This record gives sequence, C-alpha cells and structure tokens, in this order.
Amino acid sequence: MDTPKTWFITGASQGLGLALATRLLAGGHRVAATSRQLSGLTKAISEPTDFFLPLAVDLPSEASVAQAIETTIARFGRIDVVVNNAGYGMGGSIEEMTDAETRHSFETNVFGALNVIRKALPQLRAQGHGHVINISSIAGIAEATGWAIYAATKAAMNAFSEVLAQDVADFGLKVTVVEPGALRTNFLTPESLVMPRQPIAAYEAVRASHARYLTMNGAQAGDPAKAAAAIIRLAEAENPPLHLLLGSDAYTRAHAKLSAINQEFEAWKALSTSIGFAE
Repeated sequence: MDTPKTWFITGASQGLGLALATRLLAGGHRVAATSRQLSGLTKAISEPTDFFLPLAVDLPSEASVAQAIETTIARFGRIDVVVNNAGYGMGGSIEEMTDAETRHSFETNVFGALNVIRKALPQLRAQGHGHVINISSIAGIAEATGWAIYAATKAAMNAFSEVLAQDVADFGLKVTVVEPGALRTNFLTPESLVMPRQPIAAYEAVRASHARYLTMNGAQAGDPAKAAAAIIRLAEAENPPLHLLLGSDAYTRAHAKLSAINQEFEAWKALSTSIGFAE
C-alpha cells in the first residue's frame, strides 16, 4: 500500500465495509468506522489499536454525522478517503411499498450519504486533497424486476456522484462511484434486506424475481475481500475513474444495459429529433 491514509467508512460492521476496514487496519491505515450500534463494530473488529475509531452514527441525522466527522478529525487530524458504504436492500413493487418504507430507504441510502459528504467537504476542501468513494450497485445502472426503490436509491447515488465530481474538481478532490455486482455477504439476509410487508398477489413476476435472488445467498460470485482490495487500489490511483464496476456480473449487466439504451435511442431517433422549430 501507499502512504497510510485516514479513512472514514460508513456501514463498517459487516459485509464489504467490514472487509474494507479490516484490510485497511492490517495495512497500517487509520480507520474511522461507523455503524448504527457501537457494539456491532467493537464485536466485528475487536483487536485494540490506536488506528481504529469506532463510531455509533445515525446517518439520517446531520447532527450525528457532524459529530462523527469532528471526532475523526480531532483524533486523526485529517480525512483522506470517505467511503459511503452504509445502506440496505429493499424488494417489492412501488405499489407494494408504503410511503414510510420508501422514504426510510432514501433516508439511509441517499440522504445518509449526502449528510456525510456535506459534513466532510469543509475538511477536504481545506486540505486540498481527498477522495469520496460512494458504494452504489449495478442496480443503479441495470435495474431488475421487483427492486424499484433500491434501484432508485442507487441511481440517485450515481447521479449525484457524477455532478459532485465536477463541483469539487477545482479543489483537488476526487469522486468515484463503485457499482458492485453480487458479493458473498449477508446482503440477502433479513438483517440487510427489507421485503414488502403487504405483498400483492398480482405481482407474480416480482415474487419470482425475489425468489431467484434469494437462492443466490451464500453462492454469490463476488469475493468481498477482493472487492475491498480493489477499492484500496482505487484510492491509491493517481487518476481514479468516476465509475468502477466490480464483478463480472456487474460488467456484463452494465454493457447489456448500455447496448439496449443505445438501440432504443436509435430506434426512436426520428421522433426524438422531430420537435425543433422549423428553420
């Protein structure tokens, strides 16, 4: 690894976040790691070290996020890499998901990340360097039947990451949105995945899609340890990409989506370009 950095990672008590935090600490980096409950973090990373700062954070709360950022700076003096990893999956059609369920998903997956970025940027701008890495999903590019709200939160993350990269480029800051495919984590277990409480029988295709995904649990092709290593390599790159796909499934799905969109655009080109004023 390059010179040790200070990393701020959300959702670090399990899955990809835990794999990343563990690998970074083993490599001599400083890690501020957040979770909703401190006990989850201290249980997952129990080895005492001055390089590890566990933080209980309620991401939808600006005050909670601000305190965590301030504590990290007070402890380590700076933040070099921000990783917005926290989030959860939500299955179900739009009709099946309640307003409260839908808003909670956006509060965590989207507004939580925005809170972290908003509170970290003053420090990153003052330093004149820093890298914001937002963990999205291939679902944000190539959605699947029955996962509308989850796909919408990840598409939102993709979009604001693209614009954020332009907005902060003059400050010497870098932004990457990472779009993984299926990783062998607990993402498809009840603790990380919310399903509709009142499913509608008419949505047979949605139920079939959910069943297919749930059978993947424990057999996903993506190795979270290798994904963590890839993210560290990304942060060490002089010119990191704006988008990074992780997993052969993500690569295949992304290219299939791009091809389908291009074909549709071309098929309807005549109508698309027909609305201009006559010269």
